[in-house]
Amino acid sequence: MSLLHIAGYEWLDWSAHLDVVLICLLLEGGYLYAVTQMRSGASDVERVTKRQVVLFTLGVLAIYVAVGSPLHDLSEHYLASAHMIQHVLLTLVAAPLLLAGVPGWIWQALLRIPGVMRVAKPFTQPVVAFSIFNAALLLIHLPQTIDLQLQAHSFHLLMHAVLVATALLMWWPILSPIPELPRLNPPLQMAYLFMQSLLPAIMASFITFSDTVVYSFYEDAPRIWGMTALDDQQVAGGAMKLIGTLILWSYMTVVFFRWYAREMAEERGRRRDVADEELEQLGVQRSS
Repeated sequence: MSLLHIAGYEWLDWSAHLDVVLICLLLEGGYLYAVTQMRSGASDVERVTKRQVVLFTLGVLAIYVAVGSPLHDLSEHYLASAHMIQHVLLTLVAAPLLLAGVPGWIWQALLRIPGVMRVAKPFTQPVVAFSIFNAALLLIHLPQTIDLQLQAHSFHLLMHAVLVATALLMWWPILSPIPELPRLNPPLQMAYLFMQSLLPAIMASFITFSDTVVYSFYEDAPRIWGMTALDDQQVAGGAMKLIGTLILWSYMTVVFFRWYAREMAEERGRRRDVADEELEQLGVQRSS
């Protein structure tokens, strides 16, 4: 028995999760290969930036923290709240970072593969992407599905992959880097994000305010930190609702201020053009 077990910190005695390490290495390695070896046909403007590399790498790191760190062991053996934080990391942190880190020319190259555009176009439509993600979120959080995830590690890993994949779809109307499958305009982006903040919050409320333990696995799990199973469940629902809402509303705020700044810049440009026309009619040349 390790010192961690003796001290009551069994959850810190975690394994390396080589399957997760391999997945993260493949993601990062595949990305670096694509942006360094597969861009010969792209112009200088389209090539990857340092910012994009950093964003994608942070996305991969978020995946590792969610499913390869002690957080994963906490979720598989002890706490529903850790499980919910995993899902927040995968869907609202990792997915947008990964999407923002991939340059548009890579997506365009993928869309040139026969049949890909025909599939991608309907699935990235806002209503479809929104519906697929939220349906997956609901199904994955059903008590039967959660209990099965905790009994079978491979199924748990598969459900995490489904979450990331559907979250990429959900974020596409906000972060799309290509005109072929465009973003929503800013007002619709804000409405879309607002709706996305509501549905998981409703689901989280049922978990938070339930008088009974929803997930039987966690009801029977060893207790740590003096938390009862019901306390843990309330923290889980609160984390899902509050952290998720905070992240989505933060994106809404960024979208609003970028839109406002662009509108003000365009308005100043229009006023300058009108003033130039009036000066030209008077025969006056504006000094540069």
